[in-house]
Amino acid sequence: MELILLIFRLLLAGVFGVAGLAKSLDRQGTEKALRDFGVPGTLVPALAFLLPLAEIGIAVALLFISTSWYAAIASAALLALFTVAMLYQMARGRNPDCHCFGQVTSTPVSNSTVFRNVVLLLFSSFLISRGAAEQGTPLVSGRDDAFPVVIGLALTALLFTCFQTLVRILRRQDDIVRRIEVMELVARDGGEVERDEAGHPHEGLPIGAHVADFEAKDLSGGKVTLDGLLADKVPLLFLYVSPNCTPCAQLIPDIPDWERRLAGKVRLVFISSGEKKENTAKFGEFAGTIILQNGREVSDVLKAKWTPTAVLVSADGRVLSHPAAGDQAIRELIQQIASNDTNSQYAYFVNGTRDSHMLRVGEAAPNFAVKDISGRVINNDFLGGKRTLVAFWSMTCPHCENMLPALREWDSNRTDADPQLIVFSDGDKEAHENLGLLSPIIIDPGHETAGEFGMYGTPSAVLLDEDARFVTETAIGAPDIWALLGRRK
Repeated sequence: MELILLIFRLLLAGVFGVAGLAKSLDRQGTEKALRDFGVPGTLVPALAFLLPLAEIGIAVALLFISTSWYAAIASAALLALFTVAMLYQMARGRNPDCHCFGQVTSTPVSNSTVFRNVVLLLFSSFLISRGAAEQGTPLVSGRDDAFPVVIGLALTALLFTCFQTLVRILRRQDDIVRRIEVMELVARDGGEVERDEAGHPHEGLPIGAHVADFEAKDLSGGKVTLDGLLADKVPLLFLYVSPNCTPCAQLIPDIPDWERRLAGKVRLVFISSGEKKENTAKFGEFAGTIILQNGREVSDVLKAKWTPTAVLVSADGRVLSHPAAGDQAIRELIQQIASNDTNSQYAYFVNGTRDSHMLRVGEAAPNFAVKDISGRVINNDFLGGKRTLVAFWSMTCPHCENMLPALREWDSNRTDADPQLIVFSDGDKEAHENLGLLSPIIIDPGHETAGEFGMYGTPSAVLLDEDARFVTETAIGAPDIWALLGRRK
């Protein structure tokens, strides 16, 4: 029994030690995971610092029989808290990345992660039930029979960590190879090819933005529009492909499986170019709709710059994912979609390839109380019961100045169906009085309050729903801001 207790202590110490060290080495990822689990923004930095320290402290305390019982209680409390948080997120139809072991191995919340926590909780509970006086054999003692077990467990943990690291390296290597293949495809003739118009493959509309309607033709020449595709109220997965795209060809064997896994949940829509004959030969056997572009009329709507790229759009025409560029990123997006509820009110999908700065979809707006330039108090009560566009401005920003006429016109002609507007800015009060906006303008030195709302450069904006919860990520620049409102300027 004493040896079993020692094994349980070592297993728990290994788990908490690796988790704590991994989180401490990836503070940014830890903060994002905490936000995804609904932790208020003001608490995130402190918890991201304290949680790894607590886990490391538990791991160390488990190694000594004098402190093991207290560490077991602490570990059980953390495991119970983590498990409840996971179950709550799954009940809401969300599967955020648990980030339990930092970048060593990080997976979305699922039944398997809950099961793992329950098993570890049983280990902790068993140690607790034995009492402070019966915590097994000391890690270092005069008994030789425990020494081989300790060494064996240590080697097993080391091999497991090495294996996980190797898997990550191989995945990164595969991604690099695919990127090289894309570059070789672009410049296959050996000459330098200018692609300034293409932009970065991971650029796209912000999550939560409305997709503009379009009109195109399918392979049979029939008219296809976004409204028509959404008539069945089923989310759409747009797959931007080309019959001559080498990475696209690597996806073809997987598409029948995707159609099976996503049937009734998501509709596949292929956006291609080139001749009808070659597209029919390449993609014609699949059930999804195939749109044949004349130029980039559909690609430009979602800012899809490269092939292959996938973007998920909700049943009401909002962007639900960052662009997944490349076959590996698309496979990861498909896996996320298959494992989550795409119809959840606050559903969204990221793939780690694009900056998700301050992405708080589903979170409540921060508590605030400020005065606008007219002296009126603006606080959380102002947000309740109506959608709100929170905009971030600067009097020294030329892009803000260019956007001002259109913003002034929209603000003056808003209807009850439009969101209300709040503008956070900096500078002199007098200068802002001349902007001609009817909505509240808050002078926010250092963007202290605006930062809590996700300010990310100027002009930028984020949209809140009637419950004062974020429904979009921060949109940067006038075109993306108007896209949050379903408008084009």
